[in-house]
This record gives sequence, structure tokens and C-alpha cells, in this order.
Amino acid sequence: MDRFFVDKEYINLEDNTCIMTGDDVKHISKVLRARVGDQVEICDKEKSEYVCEIEDISKDEVCLNILKKLDVNREPDVKVRLYQGLPKGTKMEMILQKLTEVGVDEIILVQNKRSVVKFDNKKEDKKLERWERIIYEAAKQSKRGKIPKLRGVLSFKEALEDMKDNDMNICPYENEKTASIKDSIKGKDINTIGIFIGPEGGFDEGEIEKIEAIDSQVVSLGPRILRTETASLVATSIVLYELSDLGGEV
Repeated sequence: MDRFFVDKEYINLEDNTCIMTGDDVKHISKVLRARVGDQVEICDKEKSEYVCEIEDISKDEVCLNILKKLDVNREPDVKVRLYQGLPKGTKMEMILQKLTEVGVDEIILVQNKRSVVKFDNKKEDKKLERWERIIYEAAKQSKRGKIPKLRGVLSFKEALEDMKDNDMNICPYENEKTASIKDSIKGKDINTIGIFIGPEGGFDEGEIEKIEAIDSQVVSLGPRILRTETASLVATSIVLYELSDLGGEV
């Protein structure tokens, strides 16, 4: 069953109706070629989701009847905030898609010292708009209960300040050989955890010193050197496996 996100204000539980607007209207009518009577899943972006039946399709909106509320929670107990050093090319698109699928709560873009990519303000809005669309589509496909938030681009200094709001922060670093993610988070009371991933060129040693200065735990991802797009997915997956629902019962 196809899934869509609708702002809570467009869901009326008193009369069990829902209104869809925006780009999803075109997708339903032109791409899916849905008809009156077809069923879809609707999520309010705050974990609640419903099975709905299409009542009417017009050019600007789709009217739905809510048939039932689904008793399911698809979101991890722990919130993962992934700080991603800007990679080049299309790597960011893959990072955003895969992190959304595994359950990250928020993705924060960071300009590191060794970041190859330098954002052009004239093009930044268009890039962010495209990246947000990738996150949205991935959230629909993976049946997320919410849409991960995308923020940035932050300077390295701004990222460090932002990380202070997390219960714990970890930073995978190729020169760390012993401290594992599992041992670092074991027994900790964590509701929100930050993961800082460096760009292709890795972290500058001075950056690692500043990361450690805010009590962030520098960790190893094993004996092999991982690309930035691999490291972000692996680190997030390990954290969600150890602290939440990844790999658990459905």
C-alpha cells in the first residue's frame, strides 16, 4: 500500500477525513493512477498513521476517508543526530537515503577543514530542496513514522556547539584502534546521541582534539578504512542495533 505524509492540521479525527495537497496529488493521480475507492496509508509526521480510502481526486487535492488507525511504532527509541562532513558528488544523496531508511532522526551538514565541497549560496537552496525530497521519498519507501530533519550547512565550530545538546556524542576516526561504539555506549542512559562523520579527507588532527574537548568519544569502526558514505551508515546501524530496534522484532 502506498504511503504519504500529511501535516497534522489536514487530518480531522472528528469526522475521520483527511486532505492531501501539494506534489503528492499529482503523484497519486498521474503516476499511480489511483482511483476513488483505492486505499493508501497516511502518516501525520508524528508517528501516527492511518489506512484511508480515496473519496475524491481533483487537480489541487485528494480527499480521503480514514478507515482505521494503525497500532504500530516505526521510530527508534533513541534519537540519532548524524553530523556529516560534506562529501563531493552524489555521495550525499546516497547518505541521506540510507540514513533515512535505517532510522536516523536528524542529519546536520558540516563544513570541515578537509571538505572538498564548498557551498555556493546561489545554488545551496536548490541543493537542499533536492536533498529534502530524497529524504521524503526514502521516508515513504521505508515506512518511517516521521521525516528526518535536514539542517546546515554548519561550520565546524557551530557543529561542536550544537553537539553539546546531545546526551552523548561519538566520532569514528581511523586513527583510533581500540575504543568500540558498543563499549562506549554500553550502560549509558541515552535519549539523543550525536555521531560525527568526517568528509572524504577525514578529520584534521586539530578537529579531533576539539571534538574530544567537548567530551565526545572517539571510536573505531574496525581495522578497515571506510569511505565517508559507508562510515555514516555503519556507525548509525551499530548505534541503533545496540540502543534501539534495528535487528529486533517487528
